[in-house]
Amino acid sequence: SLAELEALCTHLYIGTDLTQRIEAEKALLELIDSPECLSKCQLLLEQGTTSYAQLLAATCLSKLVSRVSPLPVEQRIDIRNYILNYVASQPKLAPFVIQALIQVIAKITKSGWFEVQKDRFVFREIIADVKTFLQGAMEHCIIGVIILSELTQEMNLVDYSKPSAKHRKIATSFRDSSLKDILVLACSLLKEILGKPLNLQDQDQQNLVMQVLKLVLNCLNFDFIGSSADESADDLCTVQIPTTWRTIFLEPETLDLFFNLYHSLPPLLSQLALSCLVQFASTRRSLFSSPERAKYLGNLIKGVKRILENPQGLSDPGNYHEFCRFLARLKTNYQLGELVMVKEYPEVIRLIANFTITSLQHWEFAPNSVHYLLTLWQRMVASVPFVKSTEPHLLDTYAPEIMKAFITSRRLAWLVYLVGTVVGGRLTYTSTDEHDAMDGELSCRVFQLISLMDTGLPQCSNEKIELAILWFLDQFRKTYVGDQLQRTSKRVCILLLRK
Repeated sequence: SLAELEALCTHLYIGTDLTQRIEAEKALLELIDSPECLSKCQLLLEQGTTSYAQLLAATCLSKLVSRVSPLPVEQRIDIRNYILNYVASQPKLAPFVIQALIQVIAKITKSGWFEVQKDRFVFREIIADVKTFLQGAMEHCIIGVIILSELTQEMNLVDYSKPSAKHRKIATSFRDSSLKDILVLACSLLKEILGKPLNLQDQDQQNLVMQVLKLVLNCLNFDFIGSSADESADDLCTVQIPTTWRTIFLEPETLDLFFNLYHSLPPLLSQLALSCLVQFASTRRSLFSSPERAKYLGNLIKGVKRILENPQGLSDPGNYHEFCRFLARLKTNYQLGELVMVKEYPEVIRLIANFTITSLQHWEFAPNSVHYLLTLWQRMVASVPFVKSTEPHLLDTYAPEIMKAFITSRRLAWLVYLVGTVVGGRLTYTSTDEHDAMDGELSCRVFQLISLMDTGLPQCSNEKIELAILWFLDQFRKTYVGDQLQRTSKRVCILLLRK
């Protein structure tokens, strides 16, 4: 009965009794395997009194269409059409319910991508169906964008329980037949939104912008060549944009659109615009000819200059982090010799240097973002020997200032790391008493610092110094405390005992 099903939902999603939850999960599996599954899901969707009832129906449908042995084609078409009509008639559903139901549509579309009925690919019609949503009211437009976004994500998602060759075949077909059109559609929606007065107090309008930006990001994050790149290797990422997309990227209006969005939107949304720009900056070099690449880089640098000249948005940690990623990606994909040829380079490198120094002085604001700035400068300096251009790179002016700011911002921590490196870099079999005395003097000072810090705990502590001390202790152990040492130093031991 409906009452029993809704009780099941309560135990499953918000229940606190573990036994009841386990029983609810068992009942859910039984429901999926029962011949009445579809009728029960329909009952929950149409007569359920809570959002959890609708979520249970979506969960059951998702598991049902993901089976190894698929449902008949006609049945899957009926489920897809039913859900489309349902979300169109109920646009005020809870967001997590809408998303769960749309995920069912995405799974059905992916699994049936190559299935033909009456000489047509019946499951590819979803994109045409979405366009009817986009022509409707704001709520329907949002649903249409979410459908495209979830579909793009699903097509990019590798299901390791199924043959990878089949996934790659579907993903490649989707990329070649639909993905570019989806990106163009998303960009045109953003242009329409930006062309009208933005009412940032309107929650529906904010939601629409957010969903469209997420759609663009999903398009740009697509695994175009099946490389399954390690997302943790963020600084090494290159976006393998298909050659057929060149016209989109060569239009200056495309980059301008996202820079304008960054400057026009509140932080939650402008962060997404910057995330898209990170992907634009990571576009593979071979997509352009040399003159085209120089022009594209020039437009990126102009955008950087505009952001640094109006830095108000960077006070938001999300914007700040994405902008640091953006700067690092610029150097990953472009050579220093190309950067110095950009007209705005001297002014932009000065602005980036000032931004970096300020960031190092206030590293506690966003400590996980400074890494990208240091990576940028390290790669810039490492590229100097290979620059053949006569244009000045100005790194001899700014790199020492960056180094000074970095060391100054770490005071004691820098010195402790330095001592640890000196002690750990010793070759014990060539050690002399003079070297041991030097190590002893340096190590004594670190141990005195540890003692001093211990007296102040727990009122005051410094994570940076504590991490540096742990590094020092590890290096000291390897050199003077390890079991495999070829000699021990009485001189160091005596110095430590005296101190």
